[in-house]
Amino acid sequence: MPRANYRTSDVALMARMMRAEAEGEGKQGMLYVGNVIVNRLVANCLDFKGLRSVNQVIFQVQGGNFSFEAVQKGNVFYQRARTSEKRLAKQNLDYWRDHPAKFALWYFNPHAPCPATWYGQPKSGQFKEHCFYEPKPATCDSVYSG
Repeated sequence: MPRANYRTSDVALMARMMRAEAEGEGKQGMLYVGNVIVNRLVANCLDFKGLRSVNQVIFQVQGGNFSFEAVQKGNVFYQRARTSEKRLAKQNLDYWRDHPAKFALWYFNPHAPCPATWYGQPKSGQFKEHCFYEPKPATCDSVYSG
């Protein structure tokens, strides 16, 4: 049973996002971004209540902007997904999750050392330039089971 329900078009969309956000960090970095996407889809808590599809996660607007920088800027996100990224996206949707993004709902590249918290959420770790953050204890238990 996959971690989340999805269609073929979801795999391609997620693959484009993974490539746009983390291509420079290799396959591992793209898998971590994929973890965050799937975690947001299955969490149904905090800012991510009611998200039912990969499309809704990718195009979610928070604070007047798209949640993902690649969608805001648009230049890299609109490149076609390659077979290799589609394979990685399918892995994420089916089963793959790992630390530091295993339970993360947020990530960003601060272009500096990772802060211990980001918008009050604790850092779960770092991979190359991206810092990952998971919800505070007892605020989003569903992310740990999804």
